[in-house]
Amino acid sequence: MRILVLGGTAFLSAEIARQAIAAGHDVTCFARGTSTNPPDDATWVRGDRALGAAAYAGIDGRWDSVVEVSRDPVQAGQALDMLGRAAGHWTFVSSCSVYADHSVPGADEGAELLEPLPAGQSGTPETYGQSKSAIEQMTLVAVGEKAHIVRAGLISGPGDETDRYGYWPARFAAGPGPVLVPDIPDAPTQIIDVRDLAAWILQSAGEGLTGTYNALGDVVRFGEYIAESQGAAGSAGDDGATRDVVFADPEWLVGQGIEYWAGPDSLPLWLPPGHDGFQSRTNSAAQERGMVLRPWQETLAATLEDERHKGLDRDRKAGLSRDTEQRLVALWRARQR
Repeated sequence: MRILVLGGTAFLSAEIARQAIAAGHDVTCFARGTSTNPPDDATWVRGDRALGAAAYAGIDGRWDSVVEVSRDPVQAGQALDMLGRAAGHWTFVSSCSVYADHSVPGADEGAELLEPLPAGQSGTPETYGQSKSAIEQMTLVAVGEKAHIVRAGLISGPGDETDRYGYWPARFAAGPGPVLVPDIPDAPTQIIDVRDLAAWILQSAGEGLTGTYNALGDVVRFGEYIAESQGAAGSAGDDGATRDVVFADPEWLVGQGIEYWAGPDSLPLWLPPGHDGFQSRTNSAAQERGMVLRPWQETLAATLEDERHKGLDRDRKAGLSRDTEQRLVALWRARQR
């Protein structure tokens, strides 16, 4: 196939490009390349999508498949206008953040969506779900008969820069001191390995699959994930010290100002009340159409290896600082006396 990846330098889009090249496809990446370059053997068309239609001057011809990962409706709309007619198949990587209700476990693709951003409005981090919803809508209008809309959940594996899924195995591997964990053993977690997602996107493009699908991993209970994180790190961390685990009451953690899910002073993958379905949506439709998932333990092990490569003690986008963690552990233990 002749494949155009709108991106190709970061995480998922780079993995798609790498796998496509390895499979023998003719791959072009359209990207600025401000921080990293596309994979070797990809044709690189440099372009800044902020420039509008003029940015696409270096792209011509027809494409068997175009892959779009944008979160900005303005830029996504311009790409559809400039390239939609020249594409035989169009994949848009959306997000399960488009759903309006995250309280119902097992919800499928027919669940209610957020209102899309108004036409012409650029997306922001705060309007991520509405932005993706808007791009889904315009994609269906522009190229609906050849559109594959992929609603991904949390994507992890090698190269993940969010610092969420990797926080826990990295924390067990690093030192010093005990590890503070929210006491939520039965809470669901649900990630998809970036390599599995990229493989299914390419497979679907080759088959001409269209329609909208939740592209998610299987549900794993938080307690199982924590236990596997400990096991992957070994009985002791990389400094040789055994890690104590301190399970703290979630309501108490909220009272201490600890954030859910991500960001500074957070405990990753922990969600607020009313989000029972956020990490437990059904993935059955995608699996019926050929999506293959590797064992989640393999993803966790690969994520830990990547964390070690990047540095276990680096500054992180998500999780607790050591000072905050130690302070909280002392407060919790004093409370239990």
